[in-house]
Amino acid sequence: MLYEGYISEDRIEDKSEDEKNLELIVSIIKTKNELDSAQKNFEFAEEGLIDYYSYQIKANQTKLDYLMKKAQKKGIVLDMINEIYIRKNKA
Repeated sequence: MLYEGYISEDRIEDKSEDEKNLELIVSIIKTKNELDSAQKNFEFAEEGLIDYYSYQIKANQTKLDYLMKKAQKKGIVLDMINEIYIRKNKA
């Protein structure tokens, strides 16, 4: 019996390009918020949590870099104040 929570790749492929772009944008914003939170928590971390927040900052920064490169390849632009628009690529 298949695990009921399993999501087949077909469902992912069925998404439109706009839906995929929106998910990418949401992931970027979420990751940026997690990075900001980890940086703030690091400032006030006690001795036992310094390493934890250091790793969290590094992981979120790496993920954010990856997502931003992916967005850039798709022509998605995010500016400093979170205004988002998609540039239409002219072929």
